[in-house]
Amino acid sequence: MNTAQKIKALSRHPLIELLKNNKGNPRTLILMEPLWGIPYNLIAPFATLYMYTQGITDVQIGLILSIAMFVQVLFSFFGGIITDKLGRKFTTMMGDFFGWGIACLVWAISGNFWLFLIAVLFNSFEQINQTAWYCLLIEDTDSKDLLGIYTWVNIGGLVAIFFAPISGLFINSFTVVPVVRVLYVIFAVNMMIKVIITFRHCEETRQGKIRMAETKDTSVLQMLFEYKDLIPKVLINKEIMKVLFVSVILHITNLVNTNFFSLYVTQRLGIADRYLAFFPILNAAVMLIFMIGIQHRLESVKFRIPMWIGLVLYAACSILLILSPIGSMPFIIIYVFVAAVASALVVPRKDALLQLNINPKERARINALIMSFTIAFASPFGYLAGWLSSIDRRLPFVFTFTIYIVAIIIVGRIRNPEFSNEIREADDSVTLGTDDVTR
Repeated sequence: MNTAQKIKALSRHPLIELLKNNKGNPRTLILMEPLWGIPYNLIAPFATLYMYTQGITDVQIGLILSIAMFVQVLFSFFGGIITDKLGRKFTTMMGDFFGWGIACLVWAISGNFWLFLIAVLFNSFEQINQTAWYCLLIEDTDSKDLLGIYTWVNIGGLVAIFFAPISGLFINSFTVVPVVRVLYVIFAVNMMIKVIITFRHCEETRQGKIRMAETKDTSVLQMLFEYKDLIPKVLINKEIMKVLFVSVILHITNLVNTNFFSLYVTQRLGIADRYLAFFPILNAAVMLIFMIGIQHRLESVKFRIPMWIGLVLYAACSILLILSPIGSMPFIIIYVFVAAVASALVVPRKDALLQLNINPKERARINALIMSFTIAFASPFGYLAGWLSSIDRRLPFVFTFTIYIVAIIIVGRIRNPEFSNEIREADDSVTLGTDDVTR
């Protein structure tokens, strides 16, 4: 097969076809992901080390995480209300501006516990963005395309990871603190650009326009009071609750892995700081190969089986990391490889499964509630992980292994959804003026 034939074959790849057919918000938001993903992944391997190098202890790092998550619960809870009143598009812009743009500027000048705390509190605005962004991304889209769209979102972030070695090279020459400060400034500028692109090239969704009109004369307090009817509906929905528990577990494990992996491999296993940027590269390469070459071939497989296999691999990774000998790079490479496959199996399916079990007419508020519950349940574990790490840097990963086992049991009880055009049909029914939506 010559080059022209390979290009033609690639253009017919299911993911490429999906991106070509989903014009408007999905394509714009997916193509903008590197604006966020590139600076995020340049910084992420060194963010905890950036704090630790400036005198922030393990326990203080855990405390900052727990306080931030408590605040994020409040932002997430109001996220659905704000998204409905101000619209998906404007709320997304506001979350990017405060939650990332301003937060990164504060991180850039941080040098003590209080400034780092202020930075993560600003970053909590991003939780408002999450609800609006997801609605902007998937509303007006057929539910059968959800897995592909979430796969593209992950790919957008993964491509950005390949820029990570740049920060490692600079840190090797200029040390962690000055390099990360500059990267945070670049991050802030990127997010301001992202706000402008969202303003110019995204459109408010049909359901967003309807909710803005419906809530125009409704006070925030009244909308808050309406949660008393919505919360019981979420709590009695067994399928939503199962996915919610899995989301909480993945949120906790991601929190631990993101914030304590770098400390574990550098402080306990003796791996040099400069190698930290290369682990995300390996992770991204494996996930991209899996998502582009294998993911679409699993569409006929039920959700539950790939998720269950992924969680088993996650649990195996925790054990592998705990048993890694000091200074053994091959063990760390195997850990990253297996974790990448697990993530490719679990994360897009978890996100899509959640949206498939949500009433499209209540998407903003239910998503906000789910985010609130997720963060609220996970919030104590930031401090717990920091405390465990202060005792023995292996203990946070013993903890993640334990809760992965719980997730495996829950996923075994999840019911596989049936794909339909429920998202578009629901929006059309509301547009035609049915009485299905009551506030």
